[in-house]
Formats: sequence, C-alpha cells, structure tokens
Amino acid sequence: MLESIAYAAHKAALELCVMAKLSAGQTVIIGCSTSEIAGHRVGTSPSAEIGAAVFDALHSVFIERGIFLAAQCCEHLNRAIIVEREASAGFEIVNAVPSPDAGGAFASAAYKAFRDSVALAEIKVHAGLDIGGTLIGMHLKRVAVPIRLETTHIGKASLTAARTRPPLIGGVRAKYDETLL
Repeated sequence: MLESIAYAAHKAALELCVMAKLSAGQTVIIGCSTSEIAGHRVGTSPSAEIGAAVFDALHSVFIERGIFLAAQCCEHLNRAIIVEREASAGFEIVNAVPSPDAGGAFASAAYKAFRDSVALAEIKVHAGLDIGGTLIGMHLKRVAVPIRLETTHIGKASLTAARTRPPLIGGVRAKYDETLL
C-alpha cells in the first residue's frame, strides 16, 4: 500500500512541475490528509507512515529541481505552514511544532525531515497539491488556475492541483504575456 501511495505522489509531483512550469527557487504548497489517503474521513486516522511516504516521494521530486516544499498543517494549528528556514523570507515565523494528532502527519513528517524547519503563519506560493480536500487556496498567490493532472487520487484521497499566474489587467479579452506565466 505505501509503495502505491508513494508512486502516485511522485507522479503527481512530476506532473505538477511540468504543467505549472515550476522553476528553481519557487515554492509549492502541499495539503495532505493521511486519513483520506487511507480511506477515512479527514482528521480521524492520521498515519505517520503514510505522511512520511508521501513527504519523501514529493520532496524527492521538488528538491531535485530546487523547488521548496511548504507543508500545510491542519486546522488545529490554524493551517500554519512548515518550510525550510531559507524559504521563509518575508513571512511571519510562529512557534508551532506539528504532531500527527495536531498539525497533521504530513506536516509532522516535513518538520522532522527538513534540515532547519520553521512554522509560518501564512505563505503565498506558486503552485500546490491538495490531497484529500485540505483547502490550500489561502496559501496560493493570485490568480489560482486549476490544473488537471493525470493522477487524480493518492490512495483513496482525491487530488486537486493548481498553479498561479499574475493578475490580468484589461478588458474581458485582454491579452497576456505568456513569458510571465
């Protein structure tokens, strides 16, 4: 089971990198319900093993490309964000350490795995993966654009992806510069 979960997460991360045209120095938000992945209602059955497997699979794709991973905590920590300190510039650091039962198993895995973990009150990022309906939208830059990945589930959890683009200014049919996206 963990192998198929890790495989789907790895594949989704690769798809996101391509479809969102991510580049080194950018940040991706990940919201992940390990309960939903296992087929349970969000927040009811956190799994440290699933959290670590998904984190390792996603992080391996992003770190290879110089992309920062930001892990969204659950509502018990007000959806705080766990990142490497070097990705925290310009954002408010808060005093929080996630655990599987308060913050979430995925965020807890990120906190343990990062070299120099910090928690942020909020962040604005370039793209994201929402695994299990965790509501990552508050952490995306304006304007969020949905991405339809080939990978639609990780385990039993639905998968939603998004990228962002600069706001368009002008009429209904305003032209935009593709190089900015």
